[in-house]
Amino acid sequence: LLACGDVEGRINALFNRVNAIQKKSGQFDLLLCVGEFFGTSPEAEAEWEAYKSGAKKAPIHTYILGAASQETVKYLPNSDGCELAENITCLGRRGVFTGASGLQIAYVSGREAQQEPAPSHCFTSKDIIALAAPLLSNSKFRGVDILLTSQWPRGVWQYGNSPETDTKFCGVSSIADLADKLKPRYHFAGLEAVHYERLPYRNHVVLQENAQHVSRFIALATVNNPAKKKYLYAFNIVPMKNMDPAELVKQPQDVTENPYRKPMKDGRKEKPPPSMTEEPVSQFFFDLGQKKPQHQQRHHDRKRQTDGDRPNYPKQPRRPPQPTGPCWFCLASPEVEKHLVISIGTHCYMALAKGGLTPDHVLLLPIGHYQSVVDLASEVVEEMEKYKSAVKKFCKSRAQRCIMFERNYRSQHLQLQVVPVSMEKCSTEDIKEAFMTQAEEQQMELMEIPAHTDLKQIAPPGTPYFYVELDTGEKLFYRIKKNFPLQFGREVLASEALLNIPMRADWRECKCTKEEEEDQAKQMRSDFEPFDFALDD
Repeated sequence: LLACGDVEGRINALFNRVNAIQKKSGQFDLLLCVGEFFGTSPEAEAEWEAYKSGAKKAPIHTYILGAASQETVKYLPNSDGCELAENITCLGRRGVFTGASGLQIAYVSGREAQQEPAPSHCFTSKDIIALAAPLLSNSKFRGVDILLTSQWPRGVWQYGNSPETDTKFCGVSSIADLADKLKPRYHFAGLEAVHYERLPYRNHVVLQENAQHVSRFIALATVNNPAKKKYLYAFNIVPMKNMDPAELVKQPQDVTENPYRKPMKDGRKEKPPPSMTEEPVSQFFFDLGQKKPQHQQRHHDRKRQTDGDRPNYPKQPRRPPQPTGPCWFCLASPEVEKHLVISIGTHCYMALAKGGLTPDHVLLLPIGHYQSVVDLASEVVEEMEKYKSAVKKFCKSRAQRCIMFERNYRSQHLQLQVVPVSMEKCSTEDIKEAFMTQAEEQQMELMEIPAHTDLKQIAPPGTPYFYVELDTGEKLFYRIKKNFPLQFGREVLASEALLNIPMRADWRECKCTKEEEEDQAKQMRSDFEPFDFALDD
């Protein structure tokens, strides 16, 4: 297939380019055009007349969206779509077009209406509902192959690379909601006169939902633009219904979180003020004893309001689970050694490992009492992923491989161990081999699981397990049956094959004084600061 940005009446230039591509690469099946196809100048009108009259013919089956401005409505005799010239079809206001191969293309033409009744070059919320409802009512619906819109989805750049345009006025929320619901494998848009290929994003919540296919958003520039920005995009696609499910859900290395799943700071959904939803972060930091007055004051203020004048606050988030007895890792617990804390987010925190293998051995932990990765609530998983990503960047900046492991066995609070290993010392393959070999020696079979597999799929909550995540994202997993060596992860990393510090395999042999721990934590805090997203928040 070929996808194209705004043609704006430069039809000859477009088809000349398509001819050149087809000469070089062979015939394409379809050309899909987003944005404004027609132009308003006399030259543009004359160009179109040649195709309309049959004097010229499009060299490829071309599907265009409806008008995106009042001036170009005149070219379209029917807002519901029709053939305009040989090989050139207008798809209409909104709908789903299914090709002979089963390829499913959803589309919405024009711009979002700002008034009622909507002008003929605009769409309304009714159009969005009419398009999405029949698709979503099918229990087998997994997504569409392609979504074509003229306008961008608002906030698509979140968690991804930034477009070369002012995002303040770019895109609309209704298209973002539609893209979130329809889960297109490819989403093309125009109108902004820039080329922007966003990193692919996930359509599922890691460890909460089964893996789904990724989506790619691609905005294309205007045909023949003087800056030579890309306006044509060539790609191959096998219809979703003909694909092997495992192949369909493969996650590329550069996949990001879904940009539409979180309230946007600069969009219409504002984040509620922190004081309404969370205890302030300062409650946990260093002078932990001084939080009471502020905490009491807020509840006092809230109590004073009668039901009649109570503001419409957002729902209180679920309180994280609480331990039944003392816990060394719940952040609000008196047992926690708070001098080891490096960074605190909203749902997770990072601390120096007590008796660490190396001075930069850290733990990633949920603030609330969760036993394992598979028990985490979705918002906790999301922040845990942010911490993992920040620690990986931190390690990379120091030429280290970031190795993570978790043992959900004879433990009551999740501790994701993070041990940086110098790239010079060993390759990822060496590390993987060391884990495999030492597991074999202890009659344990470590299973390789694909990078896109959620642990939840293979370890329902309550299952005892051990898993290690390599710096490439590959995971090795073992379902614990009985008598699992508690220090296994440390022993492998400390072995002669890797860090060559076998005497540090047991954390109890590596204890420091409190002063030494404070110095190490202070150093680590300072080193990690440039990567600590919690400070920005």
